[in-house]
Amino acid sequence: MNPAPTLVPTPLATPEFRVSQKFFFDAAHTLQRDIEREGSLRIHGHTYYAEVTVSGSRDPLTGMVVDLGLVRQHIEQLRPQLDHRLLDEVPDLGPATLENLCAFIWRSLEPGLPGLSQVRVWRDSVGDGCTLGRA
Repeated sequence: MNPAPTLVPTPLATPEFRVSQKFFFDAAHTLQRDIEREGSLRIHGHTYYAEVTVSGSRDPLTGMVVDLGLVRQHIEQLRPQLDHRLLDEVPDLGPATLENLCAFIWRSLEPGLPGLSQVRVWRDSVGDGCTLGRA
């Protein structure tokens, strides 16, 4: 009978917590594109959902990566720039693509949330989405 092989533990990467907060906004836009062109050129609207993620280690005193109240405060400062707006008119957004919305949200939140690691934007009504994150 052969003895069982000895298992050598492999070093694990340091665990990292990811804390997320979701929000939504309703907005209208147009979009210049070749596919589905006619409907995209007309002003139309969507309910957009977004989720921001902050990653890192827990603070030994608070047990938190980030206080979610702080994340919500930053989101509530950002949300009025997008909610019930014509996205074509939002300064520094560019064409109202999911990619540009992710980048806009990232640029808006990163100064106050240095552990920001991911922004996801999606539209349930049409089933599409985009994620921007650190590799």
